[in-house]
Amino acid sequence: MTRAGTSKRYALGALGGLLAAFAGLALAQLVAVAVRPEAAPLAAVGGAVVDRTPAALKEWAVRQFGTDDKLVLALGIGAVLSAVAIAAGLLAVRHPRAGTALAAAFGALGAAAALSRPEASWKDALPSPAGGLAAAGVLYLLVTALNRPGSHPLPGGSGAPGRSAVLDRRGFGRLALATLVVSAGVAYAGRRLGAFGSAGATASRAGLVLPEPAVPAPPVPAGADLRIPGTARFLTPDRDFYRVDTALVVPRVDADTWRLDIHGDGVARPLTLDLRELLSRPLVEHDITLTCVSNEVGGPYAGNARWLGVRLGDLLREAGVRPPSRGGPADQLVARSVDGMTLGTPVEAVMDGREALLAVGMNGGPLPFEHGFPVRMVVPGLYGYVSACKWLRELRLTTFDAYDAYWVRRSWAQRAPVKTQSRIDTPRASAELAAGPVAVAGVAWAQHRGIARVEVRVDAGPWREARLGDADGDDTWRQWVWPWEAAPGRHVLEVRATDRTDAVQTGERAGTLPDGATGWHSVPVRVRS
Repeated sequence: MTRAGTSKRYALGALGGLLAAFAGLALAQLVAVAVRPEAAPLAAVGGAVVDRTPAALKEWAVRQFGTDDKLVLALGIGAVLSAVAIAAGLLAVRHPRAGTALAAAFGALGAAAALSRPEASWKDALPSPAGGLAAAGVLYLLVTALNRPGSHPLPGGSGAPGRSAVLDRRGFGRLALATLVVSAGVAYAGRRLGAFGSAGATASRAGLVLPEPAVPAPPVPAGADLRIPGTARFLTPDRDFYRVDTALVVPRVDADTWRLDIHGDGVARPLTLDLRELLSRPLVEHDITLTCVSNEVGGPYAGNARWLGVRLGDLLREAGVRPPSRGGPADQLVARSVDGMTLGTPVEAVMDGREALLAVGMNGGPLPFEHGFPVRMVVPGLYGYVSACKWLRELRLTTFDAYDAYWVRRSWAQRAPVKTQSRIDTPRASAELAAGPVAVAGVAWAQHRGIARVEVRVDAGPWREARLGDADGDDTWRQWVWPWEAAPGRHVLEVRATDRTDAVQTGERAGTLPDGATGWHSVPVRVRS
């Protein structure tokens, strides 16, 4: 065979590898419908990668890609899988058994990743090997179709004794087209069956009518939202609320089958509650700002919402729990989600009188699936990684000495109260402004302590006090605005806040690890003459 013919054979072999990978992924996704979505190869491998990513690298990814970090991870896994598929196809052209073995081995890797995940069972190992075997079988058939007995020599060829192999593009093309059509059909079936499997959860959320709160939140003060163009809204709409978690597949929990177990050290009366039983208790409505510990100085990972839920402290007292200050043996409340995520919260914090909630509602409706439906934790004054467990299914009382939760095992601090922070929303960094009056505005937060004062300065000059929006309690952020008479030239604006304990936000810069960033947010601008 000519060199051109050999090149075509390898090109078709690479294509065969990609088609085989598509067939394997499609079948694995279909099998995962019968297990759980998290057992599908891409989700399992992605989850395993997240579990093993060093904290510093994770923070870099959040800084670079924001809430698109999961998409970037999925694309990266897809690129690696494509490269392996192409390699398997090229190898299989001359060594069919070796190439197909490589395809099958990737299925074994997916199974290992699935079994390494929290809450994994032996069933989670089934989809990836099924997909790997399917990919191996399809690849073998496609590569075999490339060859038919002939009389043209192929150096190193593996045709029948005394005969060599020639390129059969028509046979390969027919089989490749059939593979593509069948795989697409299997993928479509998996997608439809997956949607059908989550239909119960969707219907349970659509049909959920939340009771009226026994303790309604007062109306948001009229002056809380200053309505300065370019600033965050005082109450963050659900669609704009930040989402930082490790779930590559958002759990869709059926409210009708949801259960919560409360047990552990010092629990005199263990509880198992379904949603109906939880909703039968008095509900409290409260405005709370949540903040992610991954939020850099001036970052976007803070949001304010009106939450509806059951007081967690009351529920723990119902179970006979006493805080450490009253002789209780447990100082840590470990919350576990349906996907195995664990967060550790100080027992004292959820029983000290603050409005720590098992939230069932957000901004007037049931929780969105992305934000923890049907039940999540919300604790004002603590960063989310130690307090805001979504898709909650278990609360276990233990001690910080006895157990390290997920993020603590990855170099984050056990305890993480929110630090006083402020942010300039407008003008944006590197903005070009007209000389004259400019509204410098933003938000500041110090949940559970409240904001007392915000100050702004220009070019390291004297601090000038900004006007605050009305306070909606101590658990929410406050908007602020400062009128600046901008002079031509380049300038740097800085902001700092003081909380209601008279503690001034530190200007010392520190990164997010291990317990939240510090420093003053600064914004460079240019004012035109």
